[in-house]
Amino acid sequence: MGETIVFTNGCFDILHAGHIDYLYKASLLGTRLILGLNSDASVSALKGPSRPVNAEADRALVLASLSFIDGVTIFAEDTPAELIAALQPDFLVKGADYRPQGLPGAATVWSRGGSVVLLPILSGRSTSGTILKLRLR
Repeated sequence: MGETIVFTNGCFDILHAGHIDYLYKASLLGTRLILGLNSDASVSALKGPSRPVNAEADRALVLASLSFIDGVTIFAEDTPAELIAALQPDFLVKGADYRPQGLPGAATVWSRGGSVVLLPILSGRSTSGTILKLRLR
């Protein structure tokens, strides 16, 4: 259909300015931004038993309400590699704190002539930092 599909993924547990900046910039790379959202179980496995703060259905609803996100899908696997293989996006986007080599789904995207893009992250903005601030009050 001539559309350029952009894919990113993450936990997005407590939405903050860093997330919004990152997701908006990702959306500018193509005509459709699809977001793979880590399930509650996978967030707990990645971040620890006290996470997520917000349930997957709530996180998905908040993210889907953003005008620049065209679709949200929850995945329960350890990585979004299977989801990326099914979607076949033109761009795979992650934050600059990642490296493209070994990034789940990168080989799939490259094999189709697509690109892996690492976007800068806003300093001092993180869900873990927000949670720490709340605990210190």
